[in-house]
Amino acid sequence: MSEPQDRPATTPRIEVHFDQPHRQHQPRDVLAVRYRIEGCDGEAVRALEHSVLWYTEGKGEEDLGVHFFQRITDRTAMPPAVTTGAFTTPLPQSPLSYEGFIVKVRWCVRVRIFFASGRDFVSEHVFALGRIPPARNPTTEN
Repeated sequence: MSEPQDRPATTPRIEVHFDQPHRQHQPRDVLAVRYRIEGCDGEAVRALEHSVLWYTEGKGEEDLGVHFFQRITDRTAMPPAVTTGAFTTPLPQSPLSYEGFIVKVRWCVRVRIFFASGRDFVSEHVFALGRIPPARNPTTEN
């Protein structure tokens, strides 16, 4: 008997390791990241991207800015041939991470896998840039 051709897609796992244990970085620091990809289970990978970006969340329009981006299409540098990756990039002076009530600014490392079947998988790992304290609710103070 032959195996069915329509195997269910598996969910990959991407484990990211930052060079700073608390994922806390200062402007102009060099961010160093290593990652491991598991669970592709023989599914053909068409491309792999890793990037560093910031985005806003909250009221109003959401913004996004890409600080670093690299796309890998060399099959010898992608799963299943290679299951680990690493990159470094100097971080900018701004925008700084911010946890406000109306808006939040977040930085993250994003690893994205594009499969030959047309589906993709995205994994985001948040880190902090700068040391702005979180906003405090004035109605709960006193």
